[in-house]
Amino acid sequence: MTDDEFGGTGLPDLPLDQVRTLLAVVDEGTFDAAAAALNVTPSAVSQRVKALEQRTGRVLLMRTKPVRPTESGEVLVRLARQLARLERDAFAELGLTRDGEPARVSVAVNADSLATWFLGALTRLPRGAALGFELYREGEDHTATLLREGLVMAAVTSSPDPVPGCSVRPLGRMRYVPVATPGFVERELRGRPLRDALSVAPVIAFDRRDDVQDDFVRRLPGEHGDGSGGASGLRHYVPSSEGFAACVAAGLGWGLVPEAQADPLLATGQLVTLLPGRTVDVPLYWQQWKLDSPALATLADAVVTTAAESLRN
Repeated sequence: MTDDEFGGTGLPDLPLDQVRTLLAVVDEGTFDAAAAALNVTPSAVSQRVKALEQRTGRVLLMRTKPVRPTESGEVLVRLARQLARLERDAFAELGLTRDGEPARVSVAVNADSLATWFLGALTRLPRGAALGFELYREGEDHTATLLREGLVMAAVTSSPDPVPGCSVRPLGRMRYVPVATPGFVERELRGRPLRDALSVAPVIAFDRRDDVQDDFVRRLPGEHGDGSGGASGLRHYVPSSEGFAACVAAGLGWGLVPEAQADPLLATGQLVTLLPGRTVDVPLYWQQWKLDSPALATLADAVVTTAAESLRN
């Protein structure tokens, strides 16, 4: 490799056509589909990817169906998406975009934030601004993964540890309340210690990765103080924040419901708390690419302001 290829820095240059080709392969899923999208031959796509792997000294793609980036490949895919964002912003400032072409921002948001406070942030954005959103719904423990893979520009996450190339700002704490209907409490929980009752009573969970209810039960005082056990194996999986609360309100099981959704139902007596004063707080953070992007900065300010009004400090 020549000095020119290293750009005089001791590090290899990353040709934009090769980086963009890598992104196309990942997005399209196959080399042939990427070739069609780029209007080049499959052989040219393969050669560009191989050349980029040689320059970096890393395997960047797993040749599966669909093609998946390796950990090193994810770094360059994220770079490619960031470059595309900067390119669009630069064209917009130069007046070179098509009339009415919107700027697009992709964000990963957990379902409970989406159902309770996050949409309020979008309403703060200037009316008439040509700004479109692509929202990915994912659990707060997993939204950072989408950032790491370069699929989104920003995320509401429970992780304070920044993804490489990202900044972090605290948003506040989302409070969850353990609730059930009065009839459910009388039928399923009355007459025995709460931890014992919850270990066998029907429970609502968001999906198979949702362990919030299990953690709540493990922390209750009981015969076993070693953190073992958890909620009942008799559970209903409801992958919707609104549906989750509705299932609890229908008496199908107990669950930890966001405070904003639980409070109105508690006020009418439709739900009752299982343990007064006992709640679960989940800290939330805003992570975003470190880019000087006007669209991303505008959204970040709206999200932080809305969170300060809606979440607990």
